[in-house]
Amino acid sequence: MMVILGNDRSDSDVNENLEVNKMPLWKSKISELKMIASGKVRDIYDLGDELLIVTSDRISAFDVVLPTPIPGKGEVLTQMALFWFDRTKNLVGNHITGKKLSEVIKDEETASLLQSRSMIVKKAKPLPVEAIVRGYLSGSGLKEYQKNGTVCGIDLPPSLVDSSKLPETLFTPSTKAQIGLHDENISFAKLVDLIGQDLSEKVRDLSIRIYDESAAYARARGIIIADTKFEFGLLGDDLIIIDEVLTPDSSRFWPADTYEAGRTQPSFDKQFVRDWLLSSGWDKTPPAPELPNDIVQKTAQKYREAYRRLAE
Repeated sequence: MMVILGNDRSDSDVNENLEVNKMPLWKSKISELKMIASGKVRDIYDLGDELLIVTSDRISAFDVVLPTPIPGKGEVLTQMALFWFDRTKNLVGNHITGKKLSEVIKDEETASLLQSRSMIVKKAKPLPVEAIVRGYLSGSGLKEYQKNGTVCGIDLPPSLVDSSKLPETLFTPSTKAQIGLHDENISFAKLVDLIGQDLSEKVRDLSIRIYDESAAYARARGIIIADTKFEFGLLGDDLIIIDEVLTPDSSRFWPADTYEAGRTQPSFDKQFVRDWLLSSGWDKTPPAPELPNDIVQKTAQKYREAYRRLAE
């Protein structure tokens, strides 16, 4: 019924101390269902009016899927997303149906193996943009600021440094790139051209509100959410949030107790992997290099720690 493709590069010492299934899931295969897409991380199956999303242990960086999976990552991402979908449902509707996997997969073993990394969701029409929200100066925003004094074309005070808290939360949308291509930042005016004035304002206002409220919750639990990205879709005329919410894949999570502006922060997200890739000399074009076992293990532990602090 289902094949879990492990990766023989990830041996037992990668998996020790992880509270997850031992074999990493590279790609799912459910023979009784039709797979309609396989992205950087997720495999998507058609259920008629609904979709089954299975989150693998694949990891991407700089818009390239890396050859080495992170054991248990898909389970953490799924459970973290479900936590935030539930916590933000008073702010915006979402695509979660609440159905159990056993309702759509007859084989009990398959359903059991995939349950913790799967979501059955409503089939919405995705908007063709990503809603990026920034509360701190980091990543590509920092590089632009150091060069031009702006982030995504927005003027900022001249006194900011690496990891500074921004004077106000910034909404900086981008296009959605296909695998292997890079997202491109766009202006709010361009967003309006793509999806219209009213919908653009709703996406902007909801994104900032979700971020601000969630960042306050996370800060009280020892994590700074430096920035994040949301994806929205339309269910009929209703705007809902889809895909994932405030996970270590879609956000920068920093430990609050060691935060200090003026330097790069340690993280609970895949920035740890990005940093290693940059130090390796990789030029950000496929194929990406294999991740060493210690990087794999530490990344898995960081993802689990983020989940423990925020959702358990």
